[in-house]
Parts: sequence; structure tokens; C-alpha cells
Amino acid sequence: MKYINILSNGILKENPTFVLLLGMCPTLATTTSAINSMSMGLATMFVLICSNVVISLIKNLTPDKVRIPVFIVVIATFVTVLQMLLAAYLPSINESLGIYIPLIVVNCIILGRAEAFACKNNPLASLFDGIGCGLGFTLALSLLGAIREILGSGSLFGFTIMPETTNILLFVLPPGAFISLGYLIAVIKSVENK
Repeated sequence: MKYINILSNGILKENPTFVLLLGMCPTLATTTSAINSMSMGLATMFVLICSNVVISLIKNLTPDKVRIPVFIVVIATFVTVLQMLLAAYLPSINESLGIYIPLIVVNCIILGRAEAFACKNNPLASLFDGIGCGLGFTLALSLLGAIREILGSGSLFGFTIMPETTNILLFVLPPGAFISLGYLIAVIKSVENK
């Protein structure tokens, strides 16, 4: 039951995007399409899970004075592995996400979870925390990307679902990201309050 609560925390109560408002750079920049959004979320989730587990395993070996640099090295290692895998097996995703893959290293969601949870808990709990926060981030990005793609391009995952005459260009531009995210947060908060 404890691990289910940890898992659901990242999805609902401590959702990185809708509740904590962390990771706004990749959230706003990569959500122009549903596939980019989901890919960014899954990439971040991979790094979050792996780094949480490793940081939890080495927490007793890491002196407090160098804790943050050690966390960054661990995170950077997994980001490098991820980028190499994407370049080898999914080059189109690697190209479309571009600079936002290396920027996962400094994503405050990952460093925040390492500092707030992984360095204080056991590896299994850290695994569930990584899965929960990663799922929460992936779901949030996917929802935002789907809304922006439908409204801006009239498609979803590249499949046309609305005529081109109904497209609202604003939603594939940066202001559309802010507008979409703002309305999503407002809807979520109003549902929570009821």
C-alpha cells in the first residue's frame, strides 16, 4: 500500500507539471505535437527512474559536501545513455527533441526528486517515486501536446482528424503553450475543488 501511495503521489498530488509547475522549459517547448510530448515524457521518465534508484543506492556513500555534483553526474550518465539509444534506434525522435534531451540533466524535476526523495529512501520506494513522477509528467505532457496538436494542426499523432480550415495556428506557437497549460491547470484545480 505504501508503494501505491508513492506511485499515485507523482501522478496526482505532486504532479510535476500541473501541481508543482516544474520542468516548464520542456513542457512548453516540446508539446507542439502529441508524439513529441509523449517522447519527451518517456525520456524524462527513463532518466528519473534510473537516477532515483542509483542515487538511493549510493546515498550512504556520498558525502554531503558533494551530494549535488554526484547527483548531476548520475543524471548526466543516464541522459547520455538515453541520447545514444535515441540516436541509434529512434533518430527522428532524437532530431525532433534536439537540445531538450541534453537539457534533461538540469531538469528540476529529476534533481528535485533526487534531493527530496531518492537520497532519503530505499531503492524500491525510489523506483516507485520515479515511476509515479515520470508517469505524471508523461501524462501531463501528452495531454498538453494532444490538445495543442488538435487545435493547432487538426491532427493527433500525425493523423488528420479535423479539416485544415479549423486549425488555430496560435496553438502550435509558444503563446499557445502558455494558454493551453493555463486552461488545463484551471480545469484541474476546479475539478479538485469540487
